[in-house]
Amino acid sequence: MKKVLFSVCASLLFATGLLAQSEAEIQKEIDTQVWKPFHAAFEARDAQALNAIYADEVLRVTPAGVDTQGNFKRLNIENYSKASDSKVALDFWFESRQSNEDTSYEVGIFKIGITNGSSTDYVYGQFHIVIKKIAGSWKITQDWDSEKINGRLITEKDFARKAPLKF
Repeated sequence: MKKVLFSVCASLLFATGLLAQSEAEIQKEIDTQVWKPFHAAFEARDAQALNAIYADEVLRVTPAGVDTQGNFKRLNIENYSKASDSKVALDFWFESRQSNEDTSYEVGIFKIGITNGSSTDYVYGQFHIVIKKIAGSWKITQDWDSEKINGRLITEKDFARKAPLKF
């Protein structure tokens, strides 16, 4: 009888989320394992560190097409290994995040500043990212981004709706 009572109580606690990790805790873990290192690797132009944040199998979608073979990782290494005096700054914020114990779907707006000498150009876009917990670590498994929403270019005005995240 004690085992049955314990089992029922444990099930109720789990169902109410008292034993399960909260969504906020999961997202904090994702921020630590994915977004903070992503931000640092992107700005440092460190292709190895950036590629390590992605799973072995990734669906990557950009206006250039669909990549299921990991070609973007090879391009990261090629592009980031080229000598460059330019500096890259990445800022972003989340429009929405939905997470459970092993999967997170995250949508946001980004701004990339590319500085060459005294001139800075900006690129704005929206991203949709799926992150999965694989062998105990969070990894990006789907990465989609676009410079347009409903056919309209994303601008500084769109980005300015929220403050960028700080890591």
